[in-house]
Amino acid sequence: MNFETLAIHAGQEPDPMTGAVIPPIYQTSTYKQDGVGGTRGGYEYSRTRNPTRTALEECLAALENGSQAYAFASGMAAEDCLLRVLCAPGDHVLIPADAYGGTYRLFARVLSRWGISYEPVPQTDLDAVRAALGTRKTKVVWAESPTNPLLSIVDLRALAEIAHDAGALLVTDNTFASPYLQRPLDLGADVVVHSTTKYLGGHSDVVGGAVILRDATCADELAYTQNATGAVAGPFDSWLTLRGLKTLAVRMDRHCANAARIAQMLESHPAVTQVYYPGLPDHPGHKTATAQMRDYGGMVSFRLAAGERKAVDVCGRTRLFTLGESLGGVESLIEHPARMTHASAAGSLLEVPADLVRLSVGIEDAGDLLDDLGEALS
Repeated sequence: MNFETLAIHAGQEPDPMTGAVIPPIYQTSTYKQDGVGGTRGGYEYSRTRNPTRTALEECLAALENGSQAYAFASGMAAEDCLLRVLCAPGDHVLIPADAYGGTYRLFARVLSRWGISYEPVPQTDLDAVRAALGTRKTKVVWAESPTNPLLSIVDLRALAEIAHDAGALLVTDNTFASPYLQRPLDLGADVVVHSTTKYLGGHSDVVGGAVILRDATCADELAYTQNATGAVAGPFDSWLTLRGLKTLAVRMDRHCANAARIAQMLESHPAVTQVYYPGLPDHPGHKTATAQMRDYGGMVSFRLAAGERKAVDVCGRTRLFTLGESLGGVESLIEHPARMTHASAAGSLLEVPADLVRLSVGIEDAGDLLDDLGEALS
């Protein structure tokens, strides 16, 4: 089945008892057992397994072309659990030099206290990655493509080969692209992570995360750790994310179309010095993005000639672009990364430019969005 069909049907057969075409919300904490230790269908307690969560996990695995998926309470919970499984004290991880601020915070403020070291490397420079892997034994190469918020594009197929040659695993955060635009497992990645809060849920009404494995090598340990630590997606959150997945393809088509028009407008605006959007032909990752993505995504970042004060001012002047963190919802959002989503990276190698503005372009009418942004820039 093709992507659009899988999004609607994978893991979501009509209810065998009633014929309901939408999977039920199994809003229960526990289950009647068939005798002591005799579970019914493998369900005993909803922290361990829940039928609504199972449906979501089956759908996510199908969409990413993976063997198994695990749904979590947030994207950061998914990252934390995965790294507990893949790494031990003394292990080393390469992260992007422009990684998401929350990922940087997890490594710098939490995991480093438990003996896991990390090194930021510009992953668009494959020679720099090779050099870093040759300097120190590395357990995991952690990638984003496109990156957040500078929208760098990494050649995932080449990065996978380099990581595997060095004995490392490649984990790819696919949140910005979504599986509709890009399937990292097909390009050689070992694991994909998502903040399902974003494009997969798509309506800014649920927080969640996911881990999808290419094969079952660490599946048992991941399931065990997820149950032991307990940051699982609840039944209603799972149901909302499933509902979002059904329209992911059509939403992403509109996100991409709107973002392309906005990027083109910004590129010619006198107040803007640089636009970060992989769909622009002069973007350094345009050729790679064209090769490994279906389209270029709904995220656009740009820098302003007048500096930080003007960037903050623009963020407060829009009417349709709502000032707020997060991304990937049907509504358009605007933010100042240096003071908001990436504030935790201030003073580090991952600090973002103070004059940068990030847009999550929604599915509203493109003309209305262009008018709104143009007025704010003026």
